[in-house]
Amino acid sequence: MKATPTAIPEVLVIEPKVFGDSRGFFFESFNQQAFDQAVGHHVDFVQDNHSRSAKGVLRGLHYQIVQPQGKLVRVVRGAVFDVAVDIRRSSPTFGQWVGVELTEDNHKQLWVPAGFAHGFVVTSESADFLYKTTEFYAPAHERAILWNDPDLGITWPDIGMAPMLSGKDAAASPFKKAETFA
Repeated sequence: MKATPTAIPEVLVIEPKVFGDSRGFFFESFNQQAFDQAVGHHVDFVQDNHSRSAKGVLRGLHYQIVQPQGKLVRVVRGAVFDVAVDIRRSSPTFGQWVGVELTEDNHKQLWVPAGFAHGFVVTSESADFLYKTTEFYAPAHERAILWNDPDLGITWPDIGMAPMLSGKDAAASPFKKAETFA
């Protein structure tokens, strides 16, 4: 596995070694020992999630203010533009974001540590999105930041349509009013 820091060094692009030929391909989608080495410490995952979304669905920017989740995300069908926003007030990259295209063909994964808001938009006709989390889902502590907040200035890709949002995401907090981490 190859781990490449993004502009926010704690957020990593993980690229597995893919072995392919005319029959198809094989790769290790997760190896605890290699992952721990890549992030520099041991990480326990407690839950695996799978979502399927149509083109234009935008999910996020989500986080849990209590029981913050680290997420290892990937796409197994389709393509998304995936975003992590640093919401740790003590961080030198507070309020900054990184975005990475994750596709079924590039096999890239994104490590989004706890302390970040996370979201994605589907850029293909549909996408199957898988992610591991370091904490269990805690709906009472779930928060969302407005996906198009001008203070964040996220450059979402042009998908030729307005994004489709859940009611929760459409009513998300502006960044300046969002609960953040110390």
